[in-house]
Amino acid sequence: MNRRTFVSTSAGVLLAAGATTSLAQPPRDAVPADFRIRHGRIRQSIMGWTYNDRMKMLDLAKLCQEIGLVAMEGISPDLYPQVREMGLQISLGHGGHGFAKGPCDPRYRQFTVDQLSESIEVAVKHEIEKVITFTGMKYEGIDRDEAAQGCVDVWKQVIPLAQSKNITLVLEHLNSKDDSHPMKGHPGYFGDDVDFCVDLIKQVDSPHMKLLFDVYHVSIMNGDVIRRIRKYKDVIGHYHTAGNPGRCELDDSQEINYPAVMKEILATGYTGYVAHEFLPNWDDHKLSLRHAAMVCDV
Repeated sequence: MNRRTFVSTSAGVLLAAGATTSLAQPPRDAVPADFRIRHGRIRQSIMGWTYNDRMKMLDLAKLCQEIGLVAMEGISPDLYPQVREMGLQISLGHGGHGFAKGPCDPRYRQFTVDQLSESIEVAVKHEIEKVITFTGMKYEGIDRDEAAQGCVDVWKQVIPLAQSKNITLVLEHLNSKDDSHPMKGHPGYFGDDVDFCVDLIKQVDSPHMKLLFDVYHVSIMNGDVIRRIRKYKDVIGHYHTAGNPGRCELDDSQEINYPAVMKEILATGYTGYVAHEFLPNWDDHKLSLRHAAMVCDV
């Protein structure tokens, strides 16, 4: 094969590959205004806080119904009964202590125990299977080993209650790199390495302690998303999505191939929820959610 033939053939292959990628992850103009989930193999949910500036939460719940999402999370517990009456589940319960005041810091360890214990009771009341937890932020003079042991000790203290109520705690890994927006990244977060978070979970050594695998955060801090999904499939208890960079829509302006990620999630046998946690940037924020649902409806 001469150089001209090689270049021509290679260009054709690249064009074909580009076309395949485009079809796999549809651009915004390919999303019907009335798109509704057809396959439903991924149990899709929405993290409500991301739409706080866009819609009232009960209006967002109605949009979820129209699209075919089956659950919501990240909303006020006061809304749980109304959302449940609409036929939606609550896919994840509040942990109460937030991502800043967590068990890595000795000042917040009893606070974390109290908040998680209360959140477990709320979860039971509303038939929620999982409650979120965090490591908390680093503090001045932190000793990594002591902070890690503090996290493990706190979760071990709460796990007996969780187990007795059939509730699972899910630890969320967060990125500490993006400082452009208060909710796009969390500089100073202790659990910013997903491999480290998995190690903490394994030390707790309970089927009621799992990992919240946020694809966006893992992409930023660790990468190698699909390989890590395969590696940690037995400890993953929940998923979040968002486009990287920017915590944006799951469109062609970001780098994660979400259809491939969703197919891998299914291949692991996962049957839990995948919650969208992107910050909508499109003018049509309703279409943003329809688009995400379409991308992940593999």
